[in-house]
Amino acid sequence: MKDQFRKVALVGLYADTRVAEPMRLISEHLAKAGIDVIAEPDHADKLAARAVEAGSLASEADLIIAVGGDGTMLHAASMTKDVNVPLLGINRGRLGFLSDVSPDHMLESLDQIFDGNFSQESRLRLTATINRSDDENAVELALNDVVLQRRDTGRILDFETRIAGHYVNTHMADGLIVATPTGSTAYALSCGGPILEPQLDAVVVVPICPHTLSDRPVVITADQDIEVTLLPRDDTQAEISVDGHSMGPFRPGDRLQIKAASNPATLIHPPGYDYYEILRSKLHWGRDSRIRNLGSKD
Repeated sequence: MKDQFRKVALVGLYADTRVAEPMRLISEHLAKAGIDVIAEPDHADKLAARAVEAGSLASEADLIIAVGGDGTMLHAASMTKDVNVPLLGINRGRLGFLSDVSPDHMLESLDQIFDGNFSQESRLRLTATINRSDDENAVELALNDVVLQRRDTGRILDFETRIAGHYVNTHMADGLIVATPTGSTAYALSCGGPILEPQLDAVVVVPICPHTLSDRPVVITADQDIEVTLLPRDDTQAEISVDGHSMGPFRPGDRLQIKAASNPATLIHPPGYDYYEILRSKLHWGRDSRIRNLGSKD
């Protein structure tokens, strides 16, 4: 094995038996190859790995292997907000747009990667900043999306959007999604947004259940800042979430600013990685719908 990845952090929900077994196999396999395997203290001993606090895993590792679904990959990506450490996903979830290595081939894929046979790509991230009227600002980093959504109420939201300083629209909707190409296959897709090829330097702005049907998704270049302001409305309660985690409440008078982050995420893929093959598999493209009707009397 080459020396590029000498320290590897294992990340996953170890309490899940579907995740624990692959993590143990990976740790044992890498240790036999002389790799320094590190993990969080609560399960490092079970993996025969060196214990490192979660906040220091990324800074100590040359590679993070996330075992689980795309949620685990997003969690691992959040660890790399201050350091440029590549991520590799072993899929134990349901979709796996980010975690693209199957457990059936994970050890073979690991051997190829550690021998230097892999591809590497950068994925755009977004910086979300809530400028609050009380000056208590919040900043988070998103690999998938930044979402404005209703909170604890059935009432629709009124909000205004600006792009690169230009007024765009005053929306009446359940919320708004600003997604990267990586996040375009997540929540944004379910709200009618387009799929963006991962290497595009672009984001998609998608209203959630807009009151006006002409309020449609917009794709813009990633170098343009987006600003969202919540407008006063009776019983308005809203919040901002980043990659599924709440940044807290968003009140009338607050401003949400979204822009491309200066530090993209780096993903590692084994040989044969094909983005469109993943799309076909996960979205069931290319299948003859007539097969479902075989044997039907109609």
